[in-house]
Amino acid sequence: MSSTAKLETSLRDAILAEPDALLEDQGLMNALVAANERAMGSNIVDMRGIAMERLEARLDRLEDTHRSVIAAAYENLAGTNQIHRAILRLLDPVDFESFLKTLTTDLAEILRVDAIALLLETVQNDGDAAAARMGDILKVAGPGYIDSYAANGRGGPARQVTLRQVQGASPTVYGEKAEWIRSEACLRLDLGKGRLPGLLVLGSEDPHQFTPQHGTDLLTFFAGVFERSMRRWLS
Repeated sequence: MSSTAKLETSLRDAILAEPDALLEDQGLMNALVAANERAMGSNIVDMRGIAMERLEARLDRLEDTHRSVIAAAYENLAGTNQIHRAILRLLDPVDFESFLKTLTTDLAEILRVDAIALLLETVQNDGDAAAARMGDILKVAGPGYIDSYAANGRGGPARQVTLRQVQGASPTVYGEKAEWIRSEACLRLDLGKGRLPGLLVLGSEDPHQFTPQHGTDLLTFFAGVFERSMRRWLS
């Protein structure tokens, strides 16, 4: 057998006829590069081969980054569409009772949450009776309760949207569902001059649905629309 391998005439003619196909076959090109390195021997450093390996690794990292950016863009688009659908549904009711019912039905389904509560502060003694007439969605509390609940006993400036994981959710807010709630979003509501604040609470059984690492831009926008709707009903 000859020390130098010879290509069959038919194979050589096929390669010469379509050299681009050879160059586009990554597995075949890797095999050729490996064969070339073996032919040069172990004591020769192929700088071109090293550069190619580094370029391939960099290309792989760029492709991974590209896929991550595309995935994040789709996720953001899906979240935007979700908030848009929720806002449109929020504007449909023609009376306050229907508005509150929408929160626990269509809105909860659109936002994919397991519980929604609307907290309003009041100084009137008949607040509990008024809330009872509105169903489980509406809760009333004394002045200062919303700040305390949203801050969870922590200091610092009040934020319009607070995302957090919870253990032992408040029965005052969630009622019988409290034992199942593992994360929540607290949306502070400015109900207008001369009125005490409100709080819209979204609760989920998924501990990862609302966490401090998540962005709050979309929920901040939703809170702004919601508080303006509330002002209209309260007026």
